[in-house]
Amino acid sequence: MQANGSGPSNHLNGNTHNGVPEINGEVPAPAVKTMTRTDEDIVRLIGQYLRTIGLDRTADLLMQESGCKLDHPSAAKFRQHIMDGDWSKADHDLNDLEYLLDSRGDLVEMKFLILEQKYLEYLEDGRVLDALHVLRNELTPLNHNTAKVHELSSFMMCSGVEQLLERAKWDGKGSQSRTKLMDKLQSFLPPTVMLPPRRLQTLLSQAVDLQKYHCPYHNTKVDESLENVSLLVDHLCTKEEFPCETTQVLNDHCDEVWFCKFSPDGLKLATGSKDTTVIIWDVDPVTFTCQHRKTLEGHTLGVAYLAWSPDSSHLLVVGPEDCHELWVWNIETELLRVKLNHSPEDSLTSCSWNRDGTKFVCGGIRGQFYQCDIEGQVLDSWEGVRVNCLWCRSDGKSVLAADTHHRIRTYNFEHLTDSNLLQEDHPVMSFTIDATDRLALLNVSTQGVHLWDLRDRILLRKFQGVTQGQFTIHSCFGGANQDFVASGSEDGKVYIWHVKRELPIATLSGHTRTVSCVAWNPVYHQMIASVSDDCTVRIWGPHLNTNKSPHLASSPL
Repeated sequence: MQANGSGPSNHLNGNTHNGVPEINGEVPAPAVKTMTRTDEDIVRLIGQYLRTIGLDRTADLLMQESGCKLDHPSAAKFRQHIMDGDWSKADHDLNDLEYLLDSRGDLVEMKFLILEQKYLEYLEDGRVLDALHVLRNELTPLNHNTAKVHELSSFMMCSGVEQLLERAKWDGKGSQSRTKLMDKLQSFLPPTVMLPPRRLQTLLSQAVDLQKYHCPYHNTKVDESLENVSLLVDHLCTKEEFPCETTQVLNDHCDEVWFCKFSPDGLKLATGSKDTTVIIWDVDPVTFTCQHRKTLEGHTLGVAYLAWSPDSSHLLVVGPEDCHELWVWNIETELLRVKLNHSPEDSLTSCSWNRDGTKFVCGGIRGQFYQCDIEGQVLDSWEGVRVNCLWCRSDGKSVLAADTHHRIRTYNFEHLTDSNLLQEDHPVMSFTIDATDRLALLNVSTQGVHLWDLRDRILLRKFQGVTQGQFTIHSCFGGANQDFVASGSEDGKVYIWHVKRELPIATLSGHTRTVSCVAWNPVYHQMIASVSDDCTVRIWGPHLNTNKSPHLASSPL
């Protein structure tokens, strides 16, 4: 039975402190939970981050309560001496850490980095003789990185501190340069001894990047920092933010529309048609619509291909198979600059600008392949090359050409050399190259859309869904990071894929006949244009105005 309202107790003196029983008047220390290795790693990561943001006392308390060590004691001393600029003690600490390094070479490299900092600080302080001593008696005897030693010796001739900082690309004496030095030194030490710099931020950045990588609709520039990212929720881009809705239908052409291309500055769209006209449209990036600007007329047999100059000022225009002419339009003056008609036997059906915008290449399936200046003067020619499509590479020297032998070859006008790059089993109707100059997107007759790696010369992916027969269809790369591929199809639809996925992530309906070309705005990444044999141009944007029908636009020619 209980007496006087008191229950059973195992207290020796009957007292408690905050619910914890006292033993002989003393509060026992709380039991320390045994930590797993993962627990210890997490505590160390948090401790390092707390120090990074200046919460040193909080970090010390965390380490004390957890019983963990942020760094190996010798490594902690080493760090402190580096940050204090106590170079002799830092060198002594480094000798203590030698047994933890992978090789003798790592020790020499670390010593070299420390002596380099010491040497530069002496120079900044005007201690030229001390700096010379470091150079001759400490750096040189290491017999390491002789070229760097010669460069360091040249800094003796600097006229002042500003010139020293500029030539050495160095932040100057102080915590900033010493922190960078410590970051370099840490890379040689095992993480169990000293954590890599900003390890928690690195892990979080990797996690966010992985989520973006797996997000099928991610269409914004990759941001290397975490400042604009919430870590409290998973990354998710919705399809409503993706260009899947028709924002405008343009009916100005009066026959099949064969090609479209946005200008490099993203502010203009050019469309070419069987009706022998090119229409230039002004782009409104806010409403994702286009306004008729100018109609360029007189292209015999129609317009099969267009190419904007890198500065968006000029436009190359070529026709279908039987066309032997090429037009160079000045878009700023809206006047024809030159009409190229080299030979009535030519077939000029493809063209591409050199990266400097002063010359271009053109060719066709009858064996003509020319390099011309902007005035249309032929600079070089390659005989016997039957070309379906051309592309000038970013090196400014070589040109890729899809020929009638189902292959893409590279031609170097500077060295007059050529070689096979990749081979398909069926005709390559058209191709385009991404901004990195490494990936090639091919529309292959009866096969569909293929993605190739030009550097490794391997077929990466065959995209599924599209209907590709014998018609020429032009596809494109797109998106803020060029992570997407879009192509027209003979079933009247536009297909969009992520470059890492074979199945389409979006199928856009609206055209009633073959979609012959799709273009993605290179600046305003939520805007796509498609053209079709149904004589229309469709502009696609994000799902902004759900209650409005697509805007129909028609302007007098």
